[in-house]
Amino acid sequence: MKQVFSTITLLGLLLAGCSTTVEKKHAPTLKDAFADKFYIGAALNSDQFTEEDTDAVKVLKEHFNAIVPENCMKSEAIQPFEGQFDFTGSDRFVAFGEDNNMFVTGHTLVWHSQAPDWFFTDDAGKDVSREVMIERMRNHITTVVSRYRGRIKGWDVVNEAVLDDGSLRESKFLQIIGDDYIQLAFAFAHEADPDAELYYNDYSMAHPGKRQGVVNLVKSLQEAGIRIDGIGMQAHLNMEFPTPEEFEKSLLAFSELGVKVMITELDLSVLPNPRSDEGADVALSYEYQQEMNPYADGLPEPVEAAWNSRYSDFFALFLKHQDKISRVTLWGVSDANSWLNDWPVRGRTNYPLLFDRYYEAKPIVKTIIENAKAN
Repeated sequence: MKQVFSTITLLGLLLAGCSTTVEKKHAPTLKDAFADKFYIGAALNSDQFTEEDTDAVKVLKEHFNAIVPENCMKSEAIQPFEGQFDFTGSDRFVAFGEDNNMFVTGHTLVWHSQAPDWFFTDDAGKDVSREVMIERMRNHITTVVSRYRGRIKGWDVVNEAVLDDGSLRESKFLQIIGDDYIQLAFAFAHEADPDAELYYNDYSMAHPGKRQGVVNLVKSLQEAGIRIDGIGMQAHLNMEFPTPEEFEKSLLAFSELGVKVMITELDLSVLPNPRSDEGADVALSYEYQQEMNPYADGLPEPVEAAWNSRYSDFFALFLKHQDKISRVTLWGVSDANSWLNDWPVRGRTNYPLLFDRYYEAKPIVKTIIENAKAN
């Protein structure tokens, strides 16, 4: 009798184990939960799209259906010297997206940061003429976009050209070409791939001044007959800024322009900011300060609860406006490789993403999935 009982018990444990395995295998994922709403994406570094970071790749394939590159398509990486294009990284990135049936976004064609010095200067180190600058911009955009024509489905054509007060950033593009450089960039991109979607992307979009500045910019493109398909609202959130209410005002204002709205570069920092300015201007950096890294050994429960609540609030906002949003993209896959571990203070321990340092889904993921399925 004891042997029969032991056999039955063992069989029960095996069946329970199989049940758990099946349940885990068929557990709902982010991309499944949002399948009829919007794409759910992530930004990839080179270890991920080359599949060296196998843990990240597993998470990507399971939960995400859209990708954007962190750095491999920025101008200093893809054309470090005039006329010398390096497509090694971007080719691998695009292939990864295609192999996994993901919506692939190119990032970014025109940006004042991470651009090579030669782009703006002559052999003597002086600024080139407007005509030379336009031709260099045209050649860069045409070469890159044409290479991936029909493969990259959308492009961040111009990135971070508007300041928080709504005025145009005094970048080299603006100084040398003039304020029509944005129109030219979009026109060149459309000519290179007429079927690709074209986006403007920027941070701190909840600022009223920037909101109006971007509205004015998009209207000027539309009135000039220049194609623009969407606006990317970078969502580098912290625990205070922005409020969901101000973010929603910008989302609605952009949607009223008749373009798609994308939530891009989403992460939520819990760490103190050593300066009062919000946003993600990567030209800024600060020396490491111990007091700026209070959670090196883990998040206290009250902080984690507040973080969960804030993420939940913003995803509730995205669900509320799912008819206006085409994509929500996290800026990274896990806390282990988030840029916020090294910005604006190097060497910190931040917790900004939905998957922890061991590539395990945080509890908030289950909450987000359940809310998505209910809405």
